[in-house]
Amino acid sequence: MTLGKGYTVDKVKAKGAEAPLIGWLGDDVTGAAAVMEVLTFGGLPSILFLGPPTAEQLARYPDVKGVGIATLARTKSPDWMDENLPSLFATLAETGAGLIHYKTCSTLDSAPHIGSIGRAMDIGAAMFGRSAIPVVLAAPAMRRFQAFGHLFAGTPDGVFRLDRHPVMARHPVTPMDEADVARHLARQTDMPFHCLDLEMQADPEAAAARLTGQWGGWTMDMMTARDEPVVGQLLWERREASRFVVGSQGVEYALVAHLAVVGQIPPVQTPASLGRTESMAVVAGSVSLITRDQIDWAEGDGFASIAFDTLAVCRSPDDLARAEDIAVKTSLLALSEGRIPLVHSAKGPDDPRVAALRAQAADMEQANEAIGGALGRILLRLVTTAGLRRAVVAGGDTSGHVTGELGIFALSALVPTIPGAAICSAQASGAADGLEIALKGGQMGSHDYFGWIRDGGGLR
Repeated sequence: MTLGKGYTVDKVKAKGAEAPLIGWLGDDVTGAAAVMEVLTFGGLPSILFLGPPTAEQLARYPDVKGVGIATLARTKSPDWMDENLPSLFATLAETGAGLIHYKTCSTLDSAPHIGSIGRAMDIGAAMFGRSAIPVVLAAPAMRRFQAFGHLFAGTPDGVFRLDRHPVMARHPVTPMDEADVARHLARQTDMPFHCLDLEMQADPEAAAARLTGQWGGWTMDMMTARDEPVVGQLLWERREASRFVVGSQGVEYALVAHLAVVGQIPPVQTPASLGRTESMAVVAGSVSLITRDQIDWAEGDGFASIAFDTLAVCRSPDDLARAEDIAVKTSLLALSEGRIPLVHSAKGPDDPRVAALRAQAADMEQANEAIGGALGRILLRLVTTAGLRRAVVAGGDTSGHVTGELGIFALSALVPTIPGAAICSAQASGAADGLEIALKGGQMGSHDYFGWIRDGGGLR
């Protein structure tokens, strides 16, 4: 079964983990997990590591078609990227993956000083060559659209251009004031940018010729599912010339669509719900309006809403430990009453705890990391003490800190929910091994998402 010039399914199986179709490096945990979800549920089983995998760990998954590594690059400086990304890209390259994908947020979260996608592109270009670098942010299944270079994102209230988006325009770290993807990224790197727009894509051969002839970043339009196989064909058939790609899980949606259209992956059956459980906990470190609405829904549905004392991270270690103890004891009481604890650091950007933390914290990055670590320790104690087998983490950056505290080293996708926030199975060194865990970015999910996970997920 041929996957393109010089690459067959049999060859992939023979080489196992040495030759996945794609390797990806996520700039946060939830986004990296979303890539695994698209591949796995699309018929290409994949594994996501939450740190650089060892040879022994890779050998445990010989048949996967995708290998990913999650990072916290979205919250890091360009200097951090210079120090850490080259070795991580090299690890993926050594697997023999046909494509190497730097996975970014579908809403382009980044700035020159933090989470710089441009710096990641510079590093990738230095490692993989000065060729055309496809940039695919759009993912129609997630209501992310690009038209003639401009990015749009959907909300419950409709679709908005990124710079007018009610959440992204107010992002606390990287507020979006530019919807033109090329213009936004040009602030972060000196490489040239171009747009392979819908009009150009109407002639695939001419589009491929344009990519062949001009160095730099090429942003790619996608508006509907019909556009995905066109982009996927360009990515896959040009992988030897442009092995390095950048963007959201739209890259994988496009790749899967192309391989399905040409008959290279069989139809797959969507996994069914895992079934309802009351033995679950939620920790939320996101300050987004969407997560606030999800907390409000959960409170109305009987979840036990537990406000974590975020200001404790600005006080002494003993104060922080006491705040964690209070959250754990309150959560255990809720579980004993048959209620699901939902521990949150804020209810939206207007929660007084947000302003108070900004006023008192000497370093907001360190404060947010401390909150994420605290939520992780709280969840670990609940898993260990109450034997919980299902959990939800809300917040992309928070997810990285929480999974670290849980000792999770890899994730595999179990059951879909909304695109980008599936229930996964955790591979861990301790009590969290086998935990069913859903990682949700701040801007992701339906208003009843926490209830959906409680009920076992599955499409509906």
